[in-house]
Amino acid sequence: MTTLAAPAALLPADSAADYAECFAALSDPTRVRLLHAVATSNGGLTVGELAEQLGVSQSTCSHHVRKLAAARFVHVSKVGTSTRVTVNEACCTGLPHMADVVMGSVGATRPCCPDDVPADVTVRALDDADWPAVRRIYREGIDTGIATFETSVPPSTRLAAKWLPGHRWVAEIDGAVVGWTSVAPVSTRDCYRGVGETSVYVADGARGRGVGKALLRRQVTAADADGLWTLQTSVFTENRASLSLHHQAGYRTVGVRERIAQRDGGWHDTVLLERRAS
Repeated sequence: MTTLAAPAALLPADSAADYAECFAALSDPTRVRLLHAVATSNGGLTVGELAEQLGVSQSTCSHHVRKLAAARFVHVSKVGTSTRVTVNEACCTGLPHMADVVMGSVGATRPCCPDDVPADVTVRALDDADWPAVRRIYREGIDTGIATFETSVPPSTRLAAKWLPGHRWVAEIDGAVVGWTSVAPVSTRDCYRGVGETSVYVADGARGRGVGKALLRRQVTAADADGLWTLQTSVFTENRASLSLHHQAGYRTVGVRERIAQRDGGWHDTVLLERRAS
């Protein structure tokens, strides 16, 4: 007898309506170009600047901006006599997630870890002599403003007490420490003994060289081998490089945590990411 698979649960009507509204907002080529212009700008653009770039009238541009704002793709604010348009960073992860849900790819097989690690990056266990470099790289991450809510580097003693032994790694290029990653327990309760909170930082001068990929590969493979069944992390919505890196290591987007905390007097959203052991 052939057993048929149970049909997949239908997408709830309210979610379908919300997704349809978002997709409809991008049904016009001018709006797609407008959103791209805003998303790739540094701090947004005025309606006048957008109209000039797109070659349309300001009234036409304003119409399209209103459509995108209603679908929550952009934020609109008054700056003097001008209307300034900025991207809603949450849509950078929300839109791909919606597409994944609609196409049924959420829950499909995800990559184990990055497989294109550069040959010149070596990852090894962190030792006591590495703490000055680890703290310096942590400081460089803090200075970006989109890596952590911390504003000062914790002492090495506090970091050592927090991070799991056997899950602290540094990356080297030509013998110099250029990045680190760690896993910390999320709870002291026994039921969560296999759940860890991860961090990864790359030195300012080494970004874009595959250091993060090498670190994430070691992080997740070591966690799998040691019986850690879930890794989780939170990434600022603005930190697209980190989001892409974690997705390459098998993390999935759980959701966006809106206005979760303040940094330098401003509220920030973060993306909650999670990876289950392969």
